[in-house]
Amino acid sequence: MTYVRSSDGTRIHYQVTGRPGAPPVLFIQGLGASKNGWILQRIASAPWYQAIALDNRGAGRSDKPHGAYSLEQMADDAVAVLDHAGIETAHVVGASMGGAITAILGVKYPERTRSLTLACTAGMNHPWREEMLVEWRDNALEHGIGAMSREAARFVIGPRSFRRFLPAMGWLGPLALGRPAHAFAAQVDAILNVDASLSDRLDEIQVPVLVLAGNQDILTPRGDSEELVDRIDTAELAVISGAAHGFMFEHASTFNRVLFDFLGRAERAWVERESARTGSLADAG
Repeated sequence: MTYVRSSDGTRIHYQVTGRPGAPPVLFIQGLGASKNGWILQRIASAPWYQAIALDNRGAGRSDKPHGAYSLEQMADDAVAVLDHAGIETAHVVGASMGGAITAILGVKYPERTRSLTLACTAGMNHPWREEMLVEWRDNALEHGIGAMSREAARFVIGPRSFRRFLPAMGWLGPLALGRPAHAFAAQVDAILNVDASLSDRLDEIQVPVLVLAGNQDILTPRGDSEELVDRIDTAELAVISGAAHGFMFEHASTFNRVLFDFLGRAERAWVERESARTGSLADAG
């Protein structure tokens, strides 16, 4: 198992799979979820990409320190993973809270990103969603993760798939069973306390951006995705019919088709930009 220590000493676990030397893709999961939430994408990407999947602090095999977390801190953790893995730039794919972390990476570390994918991601905290997250946090702290997981899972999985996917929720996440309540609560607070000024800088993003939405997502409805596209000049929107918040595993084949089509186009654009840049540097020399 591979770990890196972040700037504050927290151990962050990550795993590299796929083809060595291939275009790198960094996968960042959402609230309460581990890197296992990307298993179907990592398997499918193996012939063409090098996948780096991390466990955010507070989830999976990463440390779960007591105290406050922040999404900026988690973005710094992701950069520490890239540094430790020897990767200068990567396509970054994030879901939900992981999408917010991905957007922060695009703003704070533009030189480390080739493209961004923001799946089921919101650009701001609406009051109704804040109230729901507070309820989840308080329920987890008072009664444990298991007490609130079944109710919360209904916001992640579409009604047609709920019975089929619920047994896997403890392994895949989000809201995975067995996570300590204090770590889950710290992640919730990180979402609630995100620096609003970072959202105001989304128009600084220059790399290609895919905004992916499910038309049955009630946790981050399509309107959240449309708002992101309006605010990011380089963004394109893709909506998957019949998909809810957990569409990376509920509708994995469609999700993967859309994602890999975008990553292929973004990688070609990055290669062209790098060729033009290095050619210009050579001419200048």
